[in-house]
Amino acid sequence: MTRIEELVLQRKAIDAEIEAEYKKEREAAARGEADAQFNLGMIYYKGQGAPQNYAEAFSAFKLASEQGKTEAQFYLGLMYEQGQGTNQDYAEAAHWLELSANEGNPDALNRLGAMLENGWGLKQDYQAAMRCYKLSAEKKNPSAHFNIGSMYEQHHGVEQDDIEAIRWYKLAADLGHEEAHYRIGFLYLTGHSVKQDFKEAKHWFELLAHKGHINSQIRLGEIYDKGLGEVQNYAEAIKWFKLAATHGSAEAQAKMGFIHGNAHGVALNFHESLRWYLMAAEQEFPGALSNLGFMFDHGQGVPADSQKALMYYSKAAKKGDENARKNRDIIEARIAKQQSNHH
Repeated sequence: MTRIEELVLQRKAIDAEIEAEYKKEREAAARGEADAQFNLGMIYYKGQGAPQNYAEAFSAFKLASEQGKTEAQFYLGLMYEQGQGTNQDYAEAAHWLELSANEGNPDALNRLGAMLENGWGLKQDYQAAMRCYKLSAEKKNPSAHFNIGSMYEQHHGVEQDDIEAIRWYKLAADLGHEEAHYRIGFLYLTGHSVKQDFKEAKHWFELLAHKGHINSQIRLGEIYDKGLGEVQNYAEAIKWFKLAATHGSAEAQAKMGFIHGNAHGVALNFHESLRWYLMAAEQEFPGALSNLGFMFDHGQGVPADSQKALMYYSKAAKKGDENARKNRDIIEARIAKQQSNHH
């Protein structure tokens, strides 16, 4: 028997085992067993053992929740909050999350904290949110550590304190929270109320950039592009920008457009610049729209076209780009003047 034949037989055996387990859970759930109802909900919620089906997951979680199954109450609350398998309903979400949180479920405590922090279905209350987050953090929930850091960074019910934010973000990062890594790097990069440290920023961004975290790749590219804390290195900058750009980041695509249009470590190439800007413009990225307006306004790699320039500047201006707004006004005045001269 070939190795492939062996693997196919193993897969058939595993598939049969999964099917048998799914059938067993379904039968036990039908008998009203709360644990089985929860397990069946997880099968449908994750699409593991049966096709993903939020409506079925919701029904199963609701049955288990009504029997007091804490984990099911958390997922039911989450589904109400997200509008998965049911209409979004913050009041219902808060009800079920509170029941689960009262039993000490760390995930429910964390989500309830988020609802209190944002005023979703409950009166906004930063102090109560912080209490929920801290109870969840005591149970080693990485998202709760991150959310406490975020509250210190955003001045939500506490003094704005980036040093304290970083302390909590580091605790979250130690528990594997990716976004916490990014926030630490970002705070060191910007140096708002913590000492600016480009080397420390680079260290945190690099950890994530190698794992495919798009925003970390962009920030790392910026560090190399601007020579922040080290020698400027356009080749490294382009490597990271291109990785993020090819994974669909409009910001990175706009940066690739700028690099080719301004000869940053590559030969000047307006056609390549245009190609990247158009990709970012499809996602309505303001900087790309504005730069496309400039290219059509000045005939860079394209025939000069005031109407197209005006269109791109107008789109960027609507997105809040101040330069685009000024350029739009200049073109509109120029077109109006040309039209009045014809009359």
